[in-house]
Amino acid sequence: MKKWLRRIRGAVGMGLTWAVGWTVVGILMVIIVDSLGLNTDVVDIWIPVFAYPAFLGGVTFSAVLGIAGRRRRFDEMSLPRFAAWGALGGLLVGGFIATMGTVAGFPVWGLVVGSIVTLLCTGSAVGSLALARRAEDRELLDA
Repeated sequence: MKKWLRRIRGAVGMGLTWAVGWTVVGILMVIIVDSLGLNTDVVDIWIPVFAYPAFLGGVTFSAVLGIAGRRRRFDEMSLPRFAAWGALGGLLVGGFIATMGTVAGFPVWGLVVGSIVTLLCTGSAVGSLALARRAEDRELLDA
């Protein structure tokens, strides 16, 4: 039972970490839209547009990583394989977003946002591996 709780805590932690990182992207979008003079009521939507899919992407990636990289340590995993797992998690979340966009009557926007989510999930997965390796290196140096 403790093993499952630890995995769930790790998945939620990954989702929250990605959400914080993608919120920075949302804030940059708000700044860009404001600087272009497109100051409308819709400007404030960029932060949740990035934060919610980031959380779902982080949790989904954590599940994919738990299944695909079950018995491997971070130093045993290759960067391209990790990126592929991130892309798979991103495709799952991005596909869901694209499907919801099609159902809502916005198929083009659904595909655009779904593609962006897939790319950001891939980048976030690579960044997560780089941070994990860096943390492991520091632990080795401290030892």
